[in-house]
Amino acid sequence: MTGKASDTPHWLFGDQLGSHFVDPARGGPHRDSPLLMIESRSVFRRRRFHRAKAHLILSAMRHRAAELGDRVRYVKADTYRQGLREAVGDTEVTVHHPTSHAAHAFVSALPSVRVLPARGFLVPHDAFRTWADERTTEHLRQEDFYRWVRRTHDLLMEGDRPAGGRWNLDHDNRQPPPRGVTDLGVPAPYRPRESDIDDEVRSDLDRWVRDGDVEFVGDDAPRGFPATRREALAALRRFMEHRLVTFGAHEDAVLSGDATMSHSLLSSSLNLGLLDPAECVERAEARWRSGDVPLNSAEGFVRQIAGWREFVWHLYWYFGTGYRESNALRHHEPLPDWFRELSPDGTEANCLSHAVEQVRATGWTHHIPRLMILGSFALQRGWDPRAVTDWFHRSFVDGYDWVMVPNVVGMSQYADGGRMTTKPYTSGGAYIDRMSDLCRPCRYKPSVRVGEDACPFTAGYWNLLHRHRDRFEHNARMTRAVRGLDRLRDLDALLQQERDRSD
Repeated sequence: MTGKASDTPHWLFGDQLGSHFVDPARGGPHRDSPLLMIESRSVFRRRRFHRAKAHLILSAMRHRAAELGDRVRYVKADTYRQGLREAVGDTEVTVHHPTSHAAHAFVSALPSVRVLPARGFLVPHDAFRTWADERTTEHLRQEDFYRWVRRTHDLLMEGDRPAGGRWNLDHDNRQPPPRGVTDLGVPAPYRPRESDIDDEVRSDLDRWVRDGDVEFVGDDAPRGFPATRREALAALRRFMEHRLVTFGAHEDAVLSGDATMSHSLLSSSLNLGLLDPAECVERAEARWRSGDVPLNSAEGFVRQIAGWREFVWHLYWYFGTGYRESNALRHHEPLPDWFRELSPDGTEANCLSHAVEQVRATGWTHHIPRLMILGSFALQRGWDPRAVTDWFHRSFVDGYDWVMVPNVVGMSQYADGGRMTTKPYTSGGAYIDRMSDLCRPCRYKPSVRVGEDACPFTAGYWNLLHRHRDRFEHNARMTRAVRGLDRLRDLDALLQQERDRSD
Protein backbone atom coordinates (compact mmCIF):
# COMPACT_ATOMS: atom_id res chain seq x y z
CA MET A 1 0.00 0.00 0.00
CA THR A 2 1.06 3.57 -0.66
CA GLY A 3 0.50 6.74 1.27
CA LYS A 4 2.30 7.57 4.52
CA ALA A 5 -0.89 7.43 6.54
CA SER A 6 -4.56 6.94 6.01
CA ASP A 7 -5.22 10.67 6.43
CA THR A 8 -2.93 11.68 3.52
CA PRO A 9 -5.23 13.13 0.82
CA HIS A 10 -4.97 11.75 -2.68
CA TRP A 11 -5.61 13.98 -5.70
CA LEU A 12 -7.50 12.55 -8.69
CA PHE A 13 -7.08 14.31 -12.02
CA GLY A 14 -10.01 14.35 -14.43
CA ASP A 15 -8.56 11.48 -16.46
CA GLN A 16 -7.96 9.24 -13.42
CA LEU A 17 -11.54 8.30 -12.70
CA GLY A 18 -11.58 4.50 -12.56
CA SER A 19 -11.48 2.30 -9.49
CA HIS A 20 -7.93 1.18 -10.33
CA PHE A 21 -6.68 4.68 -9.47
CA VAL A 22 -7.77 4.33 -5.83
CA ASP A 23 -7.06 0.63 -5.30
CA PRO A 24 -4.28 0.22 -2.70
CA ALA A 25 -3.57 -3.27 -4.00
CA ARG A 26 -2.74 -1.77 -7.40
CA GLY A 27 -0.52 1.09 -6.31
CA GLY A 28 -3.28 3.44 -5.21
CA PRO A 29 -3.68 5.42 -1.98
CA HIS A 30 -4.56 3.94 1.39
CA ARG A 31 -8.17 2.75 1.47
CA ASP A 32 -9.00 5.36 4.13
CA SER A 33 -7.26 8.27 2.45
CA PRO A 34 -9.50 11.24 1.70
CA LEU A 35 -9.72 12.12 -1.97
CA LEU A 36 -9.50 15.46 -3.76
CA MET A 37 -10.77 16.51 -7.18
CA ILE A 38 -10.27 19.96 -8.70
CA GLU A 39 -12.35 21.36 -11.54
CA SER A 40 -10.19 24.09 -13.06
CA ARG A 41 -11.93 26.68 -15.23
CA SER A 42 -8.62 27.83 -16.70
CA VAL A 43 -8.30 24.52 -18.57
CA PHE A 44 -11.26 25.54 -20.74
CA ARG A 45 -10.04 29.09 -21.19
CA ARG A 46 -6.68 28.09 -22.63
CA ARG A 47 -8.13 26.28 -25.64
CA ARG A 48 -11.35 26.32 -27.62
CA PHE A 49 -12.31 22.74 -26.93
CA HIS A 50 -15.11 20.90 -28.65
CA ARG A 51 -18.31 21.42 -26.69
CA ALA A 52 -18.89 17.65 -26.50
CA LYS A 53 -15.42 17.14 -25.04
CA ALA A 54 -15.88 19.77 -22.33
CA HIS A 55 -19.25 18.26 -21.46
CA LEU A 56 -17.88 14.72 -21.26
CA ILE A 57 -14.93 15.65 -19.03
CA LEU A 58 -17.01 17.68 -16.58
CA SER A 59 -19.80 15.12 -16.54
CA ALA A 60 -17.34 12.30 -15.86
CA MET A 61 -15.65 14.21 -13.05
CA ARG A 62 -18.91 15.20 -11.37
CA HIS A 63 -20.36 11.71 -11.71
CA ARG A 64 -17.25 10.28 -10.09
CA ALA A 65 -17.46 12.77 -7.24
CA ALA A 66 -21.10 11.80 -6.68
CA GLU A 67 -20.10 8.12 -6.53
CA LEU A 68 -17.33 8.77 -4.00
CA GLY A 69 -19.62 10.76 -1.74
CA ASP A 70 -18.19 12.10 1.51
CA ARG A 71 -14.78 10.58 0.82
CA VAL A 72 -13.99 13.21 -1.82
CA ARG A 73 -13.68 16.97 -1.64
CA TYR A 74 -14.67 18.43 -5.01
CA VAL A 75 -13.36 21.95 -5.55
CA LYS A 76 -14.36 24.27 -8.38
CA ALA A 77 -11.56 26.79 -8.80
CA ASP A 78 -10.00 29.11 -11.33
CA THR A 79 -6.73 27.14 -11.41
CA TYR A 80 -5.36 23.90 -10.02
CA ARG A 81 -3.02 25.82 -7.75
CA GLN A 82 -5.90 27.80 -6.30
CA GLY A 83 -8.01 24.67 -5.83
CA LEU A 84 -5.17 22.82 -4.12
CA ARG A 85 -4.55 25.72 -1.76
CA GLU A 86 -8.25 25.98 -0.91
CA ALA A 87 -8.65 22.25 -0.33
CA VAL A 88 -5.54 21.25 1.60
CA GLY A 89 -3.31 24.27 2.05
CA ASP A 90 0.26 23.04 2.59
CA THR A 91 -0.78 19.53 3.61
CA GLU A 92 0.99 16.73 1.75
CA VAL A 93 -1.05 15.02 -0.98
CA THR A 94 -0.32 12.13 -3.29
CA VAL A 95 -1.23 11.94 -6.97
CA HIS A 96 -0.67 9.39 -9.68
CA HIS A 97 1.71 10.43 -12.47
CA PRO A 98 -0.29 12.91 -14.62
CA THR A 99 -0.74 12.39 -18.36
CA SER A 100 0.84 15.56 -19.75
CA HIS A 101 4.27 17.14 -19.52
CA ALA A 102 2.77 20.39 -18.24
CA ALA A 103 0.76 18.71 -15.48
CA HIS A 104 3.68 16.51 -14.47
CA ALA A 105 6.02 19.50 -14.26
CA PHE A 106 3.44 21.37 -12.20
CA VAL A 107 2.89 18.67 -9.59
CA SER A 108 6.57 17.77 -9.44
CA ALA A 109 7.44 21.36 -8.59
CA LEU A 110 5.07 21.46 -5.61
CA PRO A 111 6.86 20.42 -2.40
CA SER A 112 3.60 19.23 -0.86
CA VAL A 113 2.78 16.80 -3.69
CA ARG A 114 4.21 13.27 -3.86
CA VAL A 115 3.89 11.69 -7.31
CA LEU A 116 3.04 7.99 -7.46
CA PRO A 117 3.69 5.77 -10.51
CA ALA A 118 1.42 6.07 -13.54
CA ARG A 119 -1.70 3.94 -13.75
CA GLY A 120 -3.95 3.02 -16.65
CA PHE A 121 -1.37 1.42 -18.92
CA LEU A 122 0.07 -2.06 -19.40
CA VAL A 123 3.77 -1.21 -19.44
CA PRO A 124 5.57 0.78 -16.69
CA HIS A 125 7.75 3.71 -17.73
CA ASP A 126 10.99 2.03 -16.62
CA ALA A 127 10.21 -1.13 -18.57
CA PHE A 128 9.59 0.81 -21.78
CA ARG A 129 12.73 2.88 -21.34
CA THR A 130 14.78 -0.28 -20.91
CA TRP A 131 13.21 -1.76 -24.05
CA ALA A 132 13.75 1.42 -26.06
CA ASP A 133 17.33 1.95 -24.88
CA GLU A 134 18.20 -1.57 -26.02
CA ARG A 135 17.21 -0.83 -29.63
CA THR A 136 20.17 -0.70 -32.00
CA THR A 137 18.65 2.06 -34.14
CA GLU A 138 17.41 5.57 -33.41
CA HIS A 139 14.04 4.62 -34.89
CA LEU A 140 11.43 2.96 -32.67
CA ARG A 141 8.83 0.83 -34.40
CA GLN A 142 5.40 -0.08 -33.09
CA GLU A 143 5.57 -3.59 -34.56
CA ASP A 144 8.67 -4.46 -32.52
CA PHE A 145 7.13 -3.02 -29.36
CA TYR A 146 3.82 -4.77 -29.96
CA ARG A 147 5.45 -8.17 -30.27
CA TRP A 148 7.38 -7.53 -27.06
CA VAL A 149 4.17 -6.61 -25.21
CA ARG A 150 2.41 -9.70 -26.54
CA ARG A 151 5.23 -11.91 -25.23
CA THR A 152 5.69 -10.23 -21.85
CA HIS A 153 1.94 -10.10 -21.15
CA ASP A 154 1.14 -13.47 -22.75
CA LEU A 155 -1.49 -11.93 -25.03
CA LEU A 156 -2.82 -14.05 -27.90
CA MET A 157 0.10 -16.46 -27.54
CA GLU A 158 0.38 -20.21 -28.04
CA GLY A 159 3.48 -21.04 -26.08
CA ASP A 160 6.23 -18.79 -27.42
CA ARG A 161 4.47 -18.32 -30.77
CA PRO A 162 1.73 -15.86 -31.74
CA ALA A 163 -1.73 -17.37 -31.99
CA GLY A 164 -2.36 -18.53 -35.52
CA GLY A 165 1.34 -18.39 -36.39
CA ARG A 166 1.43 -14.69 -37.40
CA TRP A 167 2.00 -11.57 -35.35
CA ASN A 168 0.42 -9.24 -37.85
CA LEU A 169 -3.01 -9.82 -39.37
CA ASP A 170 -3.25 -6.42 -41.06
CA HIS A 171 -3.68 -8.11 -44.44
CA ASP A 172 -6.94 -9.62 -43.20
CA ASN A 173 -8.01 -6.37 -41.56
CA ARG A 174 -7.72 -3.96 -44.47
CA GLN A 175 -10.66 -5.04 -46.56
CA PRO A 176 -12.68 -2.39 -48.42
CA PRO A 177 -16.30 -1.92 -47.39
CA PRO A 178 -18.91 -4.24 -48.87
CA ARG A 179 -20.23 -2.93 -52.18
CA GLY A 180 -23.74 -1.61 -52.54
CA VAL A 181 -24.38 -0.87 -48.85
CA THR A 182 -24.29 2.32 -46.79
CA ASP A 183 -23.69 0.62 -43.44
CA LEU A 184 -22.28 -2.64 -42.11
CA GLY A 185 -25.57 -3.70 -40.56
CA VAL A 186 -24.02 -4.49 -37.18
CA PRO A 187 -25.69 -3.74 -33.81
CA ALA A 188 -25.29 -0.13 -32.77
CA PRO A 189 -22.69 0.83 -30.15
CA TYR A 190 -23.71 1.53 -26.57
CA ARG A 191 -25.14 4.99 -25.98
CA PRO A 192 -25.55 6.39 -22.45
CA ARG A 193 -28.55 8.18 -21.04
CA GLU A 194 -27.99 11.62 -19.65
CA SER A 195 -28.61 12.37 -15.98
CA ASP A 196 -29.32 15.42 -13.84
CA ILE A 197 -25.56 15.92 -13.66
CA ASP A 198 -25.47 16.33 -17.44
CA ASP A 199 -28.21 18.95 -17.20
CA GLU A 200 -26.12 20.80 -14.64
CA VAL A 201 -23.01 20.61 -16.83
CA ARG A 202 -24.89 21.88 -19.87
CA SER A 203 -26.29 24.78 -17.86
CA ASP A 204 -22.82 25.70 -16.60
CA LEU A 205 -21.29 25.57 -20.07
CA ASP A 206 -24.08 27.73 -21.46
CA ARG A 207 -23.53 30.29 -18.69
CA TRP A 208 -19.76 30.38 -19.21
CA VAL A 209 -20.29 31.09 -22.91
CA ARG A 210 -22.90 33.79 -22.21
CA ASP A 211 -20.53 35.43 -19.75
CA GLY A 212 -17.75 35.45 -22.34
CA ASP A 213 -15.59 33.35 -20.05
CA VAL A 214 -14.95 30.47 -22.48
CA GLU A 215 -15.57 29.60 -26.13
CA PHE A 216 -16.16 26.23 -27.74
CA VAL A 217 -16.26 24.71 -31.20
CA GLY A 218 -18.57 21.96 -32.39
CA ASP A 219 -22.16 21.12 -31.58
CA ASP A 220 -23.87 20.73 -28.24
CA ALA A 221 -25.66 17.40 -28.41
CA PRO A 222 -26.73 14.61 -26.04
CA ARG A 223 -23.66 13.05 -24.45
CA GLY A 224 -22.57 10.18 -26.67
CA PHE A 225 -19.81 8.57 -24.59
CA PRO A 226 -19.61 6.98 -21.12
CA ALA A 227 -19.07 9.24 -18.13
CA THR A 228 -19.08 6.54 -15.43
CA ARG A 229 -17.40 3.23 -14.80
CA ARG A 230 -20.79 1.50 -15.04
CA GLU A 231 -21.49 3.06 -18.44
CA ALA A 232 -17.99 2.24 -19.68
CA LEU A 233 -18.39 -1.41 -18.66
CA ALA A 234 -21.72 -1.52 -20.47
CA ALA A 235 -20.05 -0.12 -23.59
CA LEU A 236 -17.23 -2.64 -23.30
CA ARG A 237 -19.67 -5.51 -22.84
CA ARG A 238 -21.77 -4.47 -25.84
CA PHE A 239 -18.71 -4.23 -28.05
CA MET A 240 -17.37 -7.60 -26.97
CA GLU A 241 -20.70 -9.39 -27.35
CA HIS A 242 -22.07 -7.77 -30.49
CA ARG A 243 -19.45 -5.83 -32.45
CA LEU A 244 -15.99 -7.35 -31.99
CA VAL A 245 -16.90 -10.29 -34.20
CA THR A 246 -17.14 -7.99 -37.27
CA PHE A 247 -14.45 -5.52 -36.24
CA GLY A 248 -11.35 -6.87 -37.92
CA ALA A 249 -11.99 -7.15 -41.65
CA HIS A 250 -13.34 -3.64 -42.21
CA GLU A 251 -11.56 -1.69 -39.47
CA ASP A 252 -9.89 0.53 -42.11
CA ALA A 253 -13.04 1.03 -44.18
CA VAL A 254 -15.37 4.05 -44.26
CA LEU A 255 -19.08 4.16 -45.15
CA SER A 256 -21.05 7.38 -45.49
CA GLY A 257 -24.05 6.00 -43.61
CA ASP A 258 -22.14 4.25 -40.83
CA ALA A 259 -19.98 6.57 -38.76
CA THR A 260 -18.97 3.95 -36.21
CA MET A 261 -18.73 0.79 -38.37
CA SER A 262 -17.68 -1.97 -35.91
CA HIS A 263 -15.36 0.23 -33.87
CA SER A 264 -15.47 0.02 -30.09
CA LEU A 265 -15.75 3.75 -29.23
CA LEU A 266 -13.90 2.92 -26.01
CA SER A 267 -11.00 5.35 -26.45
CA SER A 268 -12.60 8.14 -24.43
CA SER A 269 -13.41 5.72 -21.60
CA LEU A 270 -9.84 4.42 -21.57
CA ASN A 271 -8.40 7.94 -21.67
CA LEU A 272 -10.64 9.12 -18.83
CA GLY A 273 -9.42 6.15 -16.79
CA LEU A 274 -12.88 4.56 -16.62
CA LEU A 275 -11.54 1.36 -18.19
CA ASP A 276 -8.22 -0.37 -17.67
CA PRO A 277 -6.53 -1.57 -20.89
CA ALA A 278 -5.79 -4.96 -19.32
CA GLU A 279 -9.46 -5.80 -18.89
CA CYS A 280 -10.17 -4.80 -22.49
CA VAL A 281 -7.51 -6.94 -24.14
CA GLU A 282 -8.14 -9.87 -21.80
CA ARG A 283 -11.84 -9.89 -22.68
CA ALA A 284 -11.02 -9.78 -26.39
CA GLU A 285 -8.67 -12.74 -26.04
CA ALA A 286 -11.27 -14.65 -24.04
CA ARG A 287 -13.85 -14.09 -26.80
CA TRP A 288 -11.43 -15.54 -29.34
CA ARG A 289 -10.45 -18.52 -27.21
CA SER A 290 -14.12 -19.34 -26.65
CA GLY A 291 -14.65 -19.36 -30.42
CA ASP A 292 -17.01 -16.37 -30.39
CA VAL A 293 -14.88 -14.06 -32.55
CA PRO A 294 -12.30 -14.68 -35.29
CA LEU A 295 -8.62 -14.22 -34.56
CA ASN A 296 -8.21 -11.28 -36.94
CA SER A 297 -10.84 -9.27 -35.04
CA ALA A 298 -9.36 -10.06 -31.64
CA GLU A 299 -5.83 -9.35 -32.86
CA GLY A 300 -6.86 -6.08 -34.51
CA PHE A 301 -8.41 -4.84 -31.28
CA VAL A 302 -5.51 -6.01 -29.12
CA ARG A 303 -3.10 -4.30 -31.52
CA GLN A 304 -4.91 -0.97 -31.14
CA ILE A 305 -4.73 -1.04 -27.34
CA ALA A 306 -1.65 -3.09 -26.40
CA GLY A 307 0.20 -1.92 -29.49
CA TRP A 308 -0.60 1.59 -30.64
CA ARG A 309 -2.10 3.09 -27.47
CA GLU A 310 0.76 1.87 -25.29
CA PHE A 311 3.38 2.83 -27.88
CA VAL A 312 2.05 6.37 -28.24
CA TRP A 313 1.84 6.86 -24.47
CA HIS A 314 5.44 5.84 -23.94
CA LEU A 315 6.87 7.72 -26.92
CA TYR A 316 5.31 10.89 -25.53
CA TRP A 317 7.45 10.57 -22.41
CA TYR A 318 10.51 8.95 -23.99
CA PHE A 319 10.93 11.59 -26.69
CA GLY A 320 10.49 14.41 -24.17
CA THR A 321 9.08 17.91 -24.20
CA GLY A 322 10.88 19.08 -27.34
CA TYR A 323 9.26 16.44 -29.55
CA ARG A 324 6.13 18.54 -30.12
CA GLU A 325 8.30 21.15 -31.87
CA SER A 326 9.46 18.67 -34.53
CA ASN A 327 8.97 19.95 -38.07
CA ALA A 328 11.29 17.95 -40.31
CA LEU A 329 9.34 18.87 -43.45
CA ARG A 330 9.33 22.57 -42.53
CA HIS A 331 5.60 22.97 -42.93
CA HIS A 332 4.33 26.33 -41.71
CA GLU A 333 1.04 27.05 -43.49
CA PRO A 334 -1.77 28.13 -41.12
CA LEU A 335 -4.96 26.12 -40.78
CA PRO A 336 -7.79 27.70 -42.82
CA ASP A 337 -10.69 29.21 -40.93
CA TRP A 338 -13.21 26.63 -42.15
CA PHE A 339 -11.09 23.80 -40.76
CA ARG A 340 -10.46 25.49 -37.42
CA GLU A 341 -14.16 26.27 -37.04
CA LEU A 342 -15.28 22.76 -38.09
CA SER A 343 -17.25 24.08 -41.04
CA PRO A 344 -17.84 21.26 -43.55
CA ASP A 345 -19.01 23.77 -46.18
CA GLY A 346 -15.45 25.03 -46.48
CA THR A 347 -14.49 22.25 -48.89
CA GLU A 348 -16.11 20.61 -51.90
CA ALA A 349 -14.22 17.36 -51.36
CA ASN A 350 -16.92 15.00 -50.14
CA CYS A 351 -14.67 12.81 -47.99
CA LEU A 352 -13.17 15.82 -46.23
CA SER A 353 -16.50 17.56 -45.74
CA HIS A 354 -17.97 14.31 -44.40
CA ALA A 355 -15.15 13.88 -41.87
CA VAL A 356 -15.28 17.50 -40.68
CA GLU A 357 -19.05 17.28 -40.30
CA GLN A 358 -18.73 14.19 -38.12
CA VAL A 359 -16.15 15.88 -35.92
CA ARG A 360 -18.34 18.97 -35.64
CA ALA A 361 -21.40 16.93 -34.67
CA THR A 362 -19.81 14.37 -32.33
CA GLY A 363 -16.17 15.17 -31.54
CA TRP A 364 -15.17 11.77 -32.89
CA THR A 365 -14.29 9.83 -36.02
CA HIS A 366 -12.52 6.50 -36.25
CA HIS A 367 -8.84 6.26 -37.10
CA ILE A 368 -9.02 6.21 -40.90
CA PRO A 369 -10.88 9.52 -41.33
CA ARG A 370 -8.45 10.95 -38.77
CA LEU A 371 -5.30 9.64 -40.44
CA MET A 372 -6.06 9.20 -44.13
CA ILE A 373 -8.49 12.07 -44.69
CA LEU A 374 -8.06 14.85 -42.10
CA GLY A 375 -4.39 14.24 -41.31
CA SER A 376 -3.40 13.39 -44.87
CA PHE A 377 -4.98 16.58 -46.20
CA ALA A 378 -3.13 18.67 -43.60
CA LEU A 379 0.15 16.99 -44.51
CA GLN A 380 -0.35 17.52 -48.25
CA ARG A 381 -1.24 21.18 -47.74
CA GLY A 382 1.84 21.80 -45.61
CA TRP A 383 -0.03 22.99 -42.52
CA ASP A 384 1.98 23.71 -39.39
CA PRO A 385 2.16 20.38 -37.49
CA ARG A 386 1.94 22.07 -34.11
CA ALA A 387 -1.32 23.78 -35.15
CA VAL A 388 -2.63 20.48 -36.53
CA THR A 389 -1.77 18.75 -33.25
CA ASP A 390 -3.60 21.41 -31.26
CA TRP A 391 -6.65 21.07 -33.54
CA PHE A 392 -6.85 17.32 -32.98
CA HIS A 393 -6.33 17.79 -29.22
CA ARG A 394 -9.17 20.31 -28.97
CA SER A 395 -11.61 18.77 -31.42
CA PHE A 396 -11.79 15.13 -30.30
CA VAL A 397 -13.44 13.83 -27.15
CA ASP A 398 -10.60 11.32 -26.68
CA GLY A 399 -7.84 13.81 -27.48
CA TYR A 400 -5.21 14.50 -24.83
CA ASP A 401 -1.71 15.90 -25.11
CA TRP A 402 -0.06 12.49 -24.77
CA VAL A 403 -2.41 11.05 -27.39
CA MET A 404 -2.09 13.69 -30.05
CA VAL A 405 1.56 14.75 -29.92
CA PRO A 406 2.98 11.39 -31.13
CA ASN A 407 -0.07 10.52 -33.24
CA VAL A 408 -0.04 13.80 -35.14
CA VAL A 409 3.59 14.95 -35.03
CA GLY A 410 4.99 11.48 -35.68
CA MET A 411 2.42 9.37 -37.44
CA SER A 412 0.08 11.77 -39.22
CA GLN A 413 2.34 14.67 -40.20
CA TYR A 414 5.71 12.89 -40.39
CA ALA A 415 7.10 15.96 -38.67
CA ASP A 416 9.65 13.90 -36.77
CA GLY A 417 11.26 12.70 -40.00
CA GLY A 418 10.51 9.05 -39.34
CA ARG A 419 11.40 8.48 -35.69
CA MET A 420 8.23 6.46 -35.11
CA THR A 421 6.95 5.51 -38.60
CA THR A 422 8.64 4.17 -41.70
CA LYS A 423 6.89 6.51 -44.16
CA PRO A 424 4.36 9.33 -44.37
CA TYR A 425 0.76 8.18 -44.02
CA THR A 426 -0.81 9.85 -47.03
CA SER A 427 -2.31 8.79 -50.34
CA GLY A 428 -4.04 9.90 -53.47
CA GLY A 429 -7.76 9.71 -54.01
CA ALA A 430 -7.56 6.11 -55.25
CA TYR A 431 -7.04 4.82 -51.69
CA ILE A 432 -10.01 6.75 -50.36
CA ASP A 433 -12.11 5.51 -53.27
CA ARG A 434 -11.13 1.90 -52.61
CA MET A 435 -11.74 2.06 -48.87
CA SER A 436 -14.94 4.12 -48.81
CA ASP A 437 -18.13 5.04 -50.66
CA LEU A 438 -17.38 8.76 -50.46
CA CYS A 439 -15.87 9.40 -53.89
CA ARG A 440 -18.73 8.49 -56.22
CA PRO A 441 -20.99 11.43 -55.23
CA CYS A 442 -18.03 13.84 -55.04
CA ARG A 443 -17.58 16.57 -57.65
CA TYR A 444 -13.91 15.60 -57.89
CA LYS A 445 -12.66 12.41 -59.53
CA PRO A 446 -10.03 10.35 -57.68
CA SER A 447 -8.30 9.37 -60.93
CA VAL A 448 -7.90 12.98 -62.13
CA ARG A 449 -4.80 15.00 -61.21
CA VAL A 450 -5.23 18.21 -63.18
CA GLY A 451 -8.24 20.30 -64.13
CA GLU A 452 -11.61 21.22 -62.70
CA ASP A 453 -12.31 17.62 -61.67
CA ALA A 454 -8.87 17.06 -60.10
CA CYS A 455 -9.12 15.32 -56.74
CA PRO A 456 -7.37 17.45 -54.07
CA PHE A 457 -5.91 14.29 -52.54
CA THR A 458 -4.57 12.91 -55.81
CA ALA A 459 -3.02 16.21 -56.87
CA GLY A 460 -1.93 16.93 -53.30
CA TYR A 461 -0.18 13.57 -53.03
CA TRP A 462 2.00 14.17 -56.08
CA ASN A 463 2.67 17.74 -55.06
CA LEU A 464 3.86 16.55 -51.64
CA LEU A 465 6.20 14.00 -53.20
CA HIS A 466 7.63 16.67 -55.48
CA ARG A 467 8.18 19.18 -52.65
CA HIS A 468 10.08 16.64 -50.58
CA ARG A 469 11.60 14.50 -53.31
CA ASP A 470 15.14 14.83 -51.95
CA ARG A 471 14.03 13.39 -48.62
CA PHE A 472 11.56 10.75 -49.77
CA GLU A 473 13.61 9.21 -52.58
CA HIS A 474 16.06 7.90 -49.96
CA ASN A 475 13.26 6.18 -48.04
CA ALA A 476 13.05 2.54 -49.15
CA ARG A 477 9.26 2.54 -48.76
CA MET A 478 8.86 5.73 -50.82
CA THR A 479 11.39 5.24 -53.63
CA ARG A 480 8.95 3.64 -56.07
CA ALA A 481 6.31 6.32 -55.47
CA VAL A 482 8.81 9.15 -55.94
CA ARG A 483 10.03 7.65 -59.21
CA GLY A 484 6.44 7.82 -60.40
CA LEU A 485 6.86 11.60 -60.63
CA ASP A 486 9.04 11.06 -63.70
CA ARG A 487 6.13 9.41 -65.51
CA LEU A 488 3.73 12.32 -65.02
CA ARG A 489 3.50 14.25 -68.29
CA ASP A 490 1.30 16.86 -66.62
CA LEU A 491 3.53 17.44 -63.59
CA ASP A 492 4.25 21.10 -64.41
CA ALA A 493 0.53 21.82 -64.79
CA LEU A 494 -0.21 19.94 -61.56
CA LEU A 495 2.37 21.94 -59.61
CA GLN A 496 1.01 25.24 -60.93
CA GLN A 497 -2.51 24.12 -60.09
CA GLU A 498 -1.51 23.36 -56.50
CA ARG A 499 0.31 26.68 -56.18
CA ASP A 500 -2.86 28.43 -57.31
CA ARG A 501 -4.95 26.44 -54.82
CA SER A 502 -2.76 27.52 -51.94
CA ASP A 503 -2.84 31.22 -52.85
